[in-house]
Amino acid sequence: QLQASGGGLVQAGGSLRLSCAASTRTFSTYAMGWCRQAPGKEREFVAAMGWSGGSTHYTDSVKGRFTISRDNAKNTVYLQMNSLKPEDTAVYYCAAARAPYSDYFPRGVGSFDYWGQGTLVTVSS
Repeated sequence: QLQASGGGLVQAGGSLRLSCAASTRTFSTYAMGWCRQAPGKEREFVAAMGWSGGSTHYTDSVKGRFTISRDNAKNTVYLQMNSLKPEDTAVYYCAAARAPYSDYFPRGVGSFDYWGQGTLVTVSS
């Protein structure tokens, strides 16, 4: 089970940090990621990280602004979001993928195996 939190309302240019806690003893063997879904749009990939923490991947629109990280001791993955823009407004979902090796990370929405509930991020202009 994946439990996301940290969403809220923020002004453009502001920051938020999302957290996702996993209730599994094998968290450290899953690649983790974040996707988002804006109103009226399809869910899109945002960021992912391998289970070793050494490999990351971001969609182009968030590169340099968002940072994904994980704490395997706490079974938690984070998404630090800086310089937020109104177009970042969406429901953000954390997700997990079975990883065949430590640096594997999903590259798209369809590559994840498990999903948490979403947390709403609203960026006002």
